[in-house]
Parts: sequence; C-alpha cells; structure tokens
Amino acid sequence: MSISVKFKGIIFIIFLSCFIFNPAFAKMMSVKGEKVQLRSGPSTKYSPKWAYGDGFPLKVLTRKGSWVKVKDFENDTGWIYNKYMTSKPHMVVKVNKGKKKKINIRSGPGTKYKVIGRAYYGVVFSTLAQDKGWAKVRHESGLTGWVKRSLLWGY
Repeated sequence: MSISVKFKGIIFIIFLSCFIFNPAFAKMMSVKGEKVQLRSGPSTKYSPKWAYGDGFPLKVLTRKGSWVKVKDFENDTGWIYNKYMTSKPHMVVKVNKGKKKKINIRSGPGTKYKVIGRAYYGVVFSTLAQDKGWAKVRHESGLTGWVKRSLLWGY
C-alpha cells in the first residue's frame, strides 16, 4: 500500500468526522404530547427538570436505549423517552426574552407583506415551509403565516 492511499484514507476519515461530529448536522426532533418531562438522566428514576408541550423543538445530542438526550433553544439539556418524540418539524420564537415585545407574522415571506398576527418569546409553531430566510408556520390556533427565520429556533 502506497503512502498516497493511506493519506487519502486519513483525509476521508477527517472529512467524514467533520460531518458526523459537527453540531450543525445534529438531528432535530419535536415533543409529541403534553407535559412531556425532560429528566436529568435516561430513566424515570431521575428527577424531572422541565415539562414541554406538544411540538416543542429539541436538538438531539445522543441516545441511550429508549431515551434521547436533547437540548432546547435556551441550552437546557436532559433526557426524554423516545416515544414522546416526533420528526415533525416545529419552531419556537427565540427573541425578546423577558420583554413584552412581539414578533410579526406576515401573509407572505417578506416585510412588504401584511402583518396578520404577532407572537411572544417561547411561542411554538409547526413548520410548513422555508423560503429565502423566511419560515411559513402554523400556530395551534390555526393562524398560518410567515416569520423571519432568524427570529425562530428549530427546523
């Protein structure tokens, strides 16, 4: 085996590890159910830290058996039982924490479109589409519109 073949193999492994271990390629999932508990460890023996509502988006960090270690948009981490997770895409408003300021929900993907609703920090939406820095979302109330993607966290 020549050195060039070994070198190519090493380059391939480095290239592959950039994708596998890069947080940008971490899988996103959402909560399925109401009052789903985020636990401090991968078992019901561990104490609950939070309870999430349906659709709350989470980044998957690792898995252990039937448990998934996740991180939310405020960087809280913990474990959720796998059956309470779904791959249906959702987003949450990540701006204006602690403020009474709302973000705009528009009729189309751009600031020239009419404002049809507003949302506070922490409001969860199902994701319908994404286009040029905008996300088409639907709130559980039925309100459907477009939000600037940079104001949201999720997928």
